[in-house]
Amino acid sequence: MSETLYVIKIGGNVIDNPDACARFLAVFAQLPGTKILVHGGGKVATQIAARLQIETQMVDGRRITDKPMLDVVTMVYGGLVNKNLVAGLQSLNCNAIGLTGADGGIIRSVKRPVKTVDYGFVGDIEEVNDTQIDAILNSKLIPVIAPLTYSNEGSLLNTNADTMASAVAVAMASRFAVKLIYCFEKKGVLSDPDNDEAVITSLTPPTYAEYKASGVINKGMIPKLDNAFSALDRGVANVIICHADDLEKAVYGDAGTTISNV
Repeated sequence: MSETLYVIKIGGNVIDNPDACARFLAVFAQLPGTKILVHGGGKVATQIAARLQIETQMVDGRRITDKPMLDVVTMVYGGLVNKNLVAGLQSLNCNAIGLTGADGGIIRSVKRPVKTVDYGFVGDIEEVNDTQIDAILNSKLIPVIAPLTYSNEGSLLNTNADTMASAVAVAMASRFAVKLIYCFEKKGVLSDPDNDEAVITSLTPPTYAEYKASGVINKGMIPKLDNAFSALDRGVANVIICHADDLEKAVYGDAGTTISNV
């Protein structure tokens, strides 16, 4: 039986809240076994950009990353946010190493082609170097991966953290029994967005299709769930979406929304 690997993604909304982030790191540090943390960026990049008088442009909730904004997200995601998470884990005797996709060549992307919108320096993942990630894990270090990848042309690229977590989980599925857990500020996928207790405890492809058709599941949750089902189709053992405070319970199947193919 394969060893379990937890690939856990933490959203920017938790990173933005120091108390919530501290609670999450305390639980993450105590999780037994092998684990990887993938993090989003939060509002810090927007705040820093404003201080530098760099305009933030968003289209359908997605950041346009021109060259000035690429400089900002590199500093914030790869530096400020990443290293604060690593420092927090070190204080909990959890030996972590902060990485972008460029470090060790672990995640390579291609710059997103322009269709209707030019997103700028945004990466679509092409390859995850599972051998290199496995070597880091074997050295008893916990990778903390920022939402930045690299291209063959030598550019850093802003990359969706949900997609990065899914890609890493899929790449490691040939070596481990991978549990992919998305932690954010809700208790799971909700049947009523105005009721935080209305958690859909399990989703399969047929029930997901029904909830989408009825409009219960919509907007930003759809790409998150599409990533989840894609990961299952490509070898990931389990996918869970839960509140960051419920991480420990979710690991044991007692919280959040469990996503499966059956």
